[in-house]
Amino acid sequence: MAKHTILGGKVHVYRRENSRFWQCSTFMQGKNHRTSTKEESLASAKEFAEDWYLTLRGKQRSGELITEKTFKHAADAFQAEYEVITEGERSPKWVEGHKARIRLHLLPHFGSMGLSTITAGAVQDYRVARIQNPSNGRPPAYSTLHDEIVTLRLVLKTAIRKGWLDHLPDLSAPYRASGKVVHRAWFSPEEYRTLYEATRANAKNAKNKRHRHLAEQLHDKVLFMANTGIRPDEANWLEYRDVEIVEDDATGETILEIEVRGKRGVGYCKSTTEPPRFCRRLLSSYFKLRFCLISRLVRISPPLRLV
Repeated sequence: MAKHTILGGKVHVYRRENSRFWQCSTFMQGKNHRTSTKEESLASAKEFAEDWYLTLRGKQRSGELITEKTFKHAADAFQAEYEVITEGERSPKWVEGHKARIRLHLLPHFGSMGLSTITAGAVQDYRVARIQNPSNGRPPAYSTLHDEIVTLRLVLKTAIRKGWLDHLPDLSAPYRASGKVVHRAWFSPEEYRTLYEATRANAKNAKNKRHRHLAEQLHDKVLFMANTGIRPDEANWLEYRDVEIVEDDATGETILEIEVRGKRGVGYCKSTTEPPRFCRRLLSSYFKLRFCLISRLVRISPPLRLV
């Protein structure tokens, strides 16, 4: 391998046997830096290497020379592992949301920054920049900005697991009062009565057996959700094994105890005293349907008679 030195031995210019281009290298700030000159002529390669070295020295003096992993490295690692690890536990839309926030907002701001330089102050500068210079002409909503900080936190946690970052900076929003307490929607007794009477009338007035069955299922689901307070997505995730009819220790009443699988894991919910009655009705309807389907697929032979 042909090799030359310039600038008093501070820069090495060399060419490997299987390459036609000269390359250059130097040791600065505890790290080896290398690049290709893209030049075939030795004289031109030395000129390029000298300019390249002086540029690195300028970045070193101004504090712009990065010798650590950048935010882009951590973002790439996060995107490579997040979808695989959470497959089946996070919706594709939620995963794509993280990717879009990284691509559209986080990478343009933090992409070339070293991970150790992403401090609480840098994150606050990002918030100010997003509000003062919105991409679509209007400032982002608080929830939008909150989601972007959540994505940023996940990327930085990936960097910590990789050993590229020592600790997670404070990402909380300063100067902000505690968030507004939002209560879940609820029905007054009159509104609740209007709702279940309407769904019950819808089941009674169904035009055929199939529509009546679906309307009855809807009626029971409305009653179930109104008396438990679980969210629609949580209700869609429920299985029969997640619901148990129990006697409440505090009141002695028969209620439902539900294992709810939500975005924060598994939680437990207790119903009012009404759900056990129509929950048994749902179970009865479910097992009748299972029996009809099985009897169609499997020929049921008559019982044996012993002589």
